[in-house]
Amino acid sequence: MFIDRRLIFLIIALMLFSAVMSLLSSEGALLSLIISIPGLLIAITFHEFAHAFAADRLGDDTPRRQGRLNLNPFKHLDLFGTIMLIFAGFGWGRPVEINPRNFNRNISLSKAEAIVAAAGPLTNIVLAFIFEIVTCIIIRFAPEFYITQAGYITVAVLQSIVTINIGLGIFNLIPLPPLDGSKILGGFLPYNAKVWLDSHSQIFEIVFIALWVVGILSLVISPLINIVYSGIAHLCASMFGLTVI
Repeated sequence: MFIDRRLIFLIIALMLFSAVMSLLSSEGALLSLIISIPGLLIAITFHEFAHAFAADRLGDDTPRRQGRLNLNPFKHLDLFGTIMLIFAGFGWGRPVEINPRNFNRNISLSKAEAIVAAAGPLTNIVLAFIFEIVTCIIIRFAPEFYITQAGYITVAVLQSIVTINIGLGIFNLIPLPPLDGSKILGGFLPYNAKVWLDSHSQIFEIVFIALWVVGILSLVISPLINIVYSGIAHLCASMFGLTVI
């Protein structure tokens, strides 16, 4: 079954337009947007770099040859995907191309693909943990700075980095094409099931967009993001003898 990809982009564009109108009608929208920019750059850049790094370590030099094995944001940002992440709450970077045939044969190709796919979301969760620790360090050891306006803005940016990384990580673990979760799932499926999933990827993309438009995915993802954020916040706060931020 062939589905015109222009229809997919039209649906996404309509979602984006609705999200922009909603954002611009709210108070403090511009400030929130500015505060979110560092988190967006860090989350997408490290996410895609992690894919490239994992593929390179497994023997595929395709990302290295294409200049993706670095932390230059401009090598990893997708214009439309970044705009979507800013205004719609979900988005993507420029996909890292891999050639599974180049992987070494220490593990199966499907498992290697799953590892490469998992590297991005897992890196986002690790980054969220790191920046939550930085936040706790500021609050614990620099309380005079924390109560200043500069301190408030700094912590707001750090918390934005934490939440965006958690959001991007959890979002990409959804087991629907074209997200990383589908590739992770494919690494554990029987061969015929994986072939069937790959051959119906366009249909699943439409299913994914439909579930997002009607709000079903949001109902599932939002609680998961809150649970992960709460867990990281409690763990980091307990490490420094703080109450939850």
